[in-house]
Amino acid sequence: MGEQLGLGSAVSMALGGMIGGGIYAVLGVVAQITMYATWFGFVAAGFVAACAGYSYNKLNHLGDQRGGSVTFVQEFVENGTLAGMVGWTLLFGYVGSMAMYAFAFAEFAIGLGLPQQLFGLPIRPLVSVGAVGLFVALNLLGAHTTGAVENALVGGKVAILVAFGVLGFVYLVPVSGRTVRFGLGAISGFSPLVAAAISFVAFQGWQLLFYDQESISDPDTTLPRAVYIAIPVAVAIYVLVAIVTVNIAPDALTKHPHVALKTAGRTMTSPWGLGAAGALVVSVSAIFSTGSAINATLFSSGHFAKGMLEGDLLPDQIGDGDADGAPPRTILIIGVVTAALSAIGSLGAITSFASLAFIVVFGSMSYVAFRHRDHDAVHPVPPLVGALGALGFAPLMLWNLANREPGTFGMVVVITVTTILVELLYFERDAIESNLEEFAEDAAAHL
Repeated sequence: MGEQLGLGSAVSMALGGMIGGGIYAVLGVVAQITMYATWFGFVAAGFVAACAGYSYNKLNHLGDQRGGSVTFVQEFVENGTLAGMVGWTLLFGYVGSMAMYAFAFAEFAIGLGLPQQLFGLPIRPLVSVGAVGLFVALNLLGAHTTGAVENALVGGKVAILVAFGVLGFVYLVPVSGRTVRFGLGAISGFSPLVAAAISFVAFQGWQLLFYDQESISDPDTTLPRAVYIAIPVAVAIYVLVAIVTVNIAPDALTKHPHVALKTAGRTMTSPWGLGAAGALVVSVSAIFSTGSAINATLFSSGHFAKGMLEGDLLPDQIGDGDADGAPPRTILIIGVVTAALSAIGSLGAITSFASLAFIVVFGSMSYVAFRHRDHDAVHPVPPLVGALGALGFAPLMLWNLANREPGTFGMVVVITVTTILVELLYFERDAIESNLEEFAEDAAAHL
């Protein structure tokens, strides 16, 4: 696993982690909140993500160690327990995100003609597990194979989505003669900010690169370039697709948000008698997108877990921290847990928790960078925007869940509290054991 990724593969990994689930899952939810101003929600979220990306790059430059969020907490905050809790929370978020991608992968595959059942069993969980297994195998083959597959997947889906956007504008203006609506009157309202908070999870993929630095050629130069290329490209694609979809298929976004892009693809190609082909191409793009998201996130989370193993923040049973590249056992364990979650069914609470985790961590790392604004290399404005923006998104997202999906909100609260308790029990186990022993001794002395 000694091969290294160049700039093209690094950008592909970042885009693969961003575009994979966001454009197909998040778009419908965001559009239901702010409809024609959906594009603005993506712009706002992307701008805050870019500021957080600046913060990550600067912390990576200032630090003596490289490795992302956990390393930054260890070095700049100097709190091992907090670093471990950040790491476990992010790893859980990555697993939940991959499970969501695998779930969507299977749904789109079934939409292409797979049967609903096989030997009396529902096929959706089987396809989800199979998809995870496929990308686990690819990751075990090494960085070069993983990067090559990611380049192909990302290239295919980006080409299809760009063509979707361009053809959509051709359909809207010259063909149908419609007036393209941008929802400018809604920008000054509250709903676009809520939309930005919800869509923020669609921009989390870029920071996966910080865990892959040993697999990136000349990371000091390649990593910042990849981040600053990938985020604007993702924003541009989201904006293009959002404007086209909300103008062509507003009813589908309201009633059937998960297939709205497919409906828009059929509508825009129908004047040329290619409606079925248009829907098929969009479905294939969805499979490319969700597949590449699994691939990129699995690759990066394996390297992330390796860094935690090296820092004694995960049990040794998870893998070998001295392995060359991501430990195979770690990849397998992450894959098994992801496959199990993807087979369960609804993942709304898990993915909402993952979104909240990314928001809090991104905002916190931006705040850490802002605290180091006295260094010449750090301009204070981007970290400040990243901190205020991301941490401001958290209450907006929780408010939206509490009002629109109270059941999911309750599960997110339960998962969050449970996760924090488990993390504290693990990382403070020595202190807890010592306190229990002292309590037992005191109790025995008074008997």
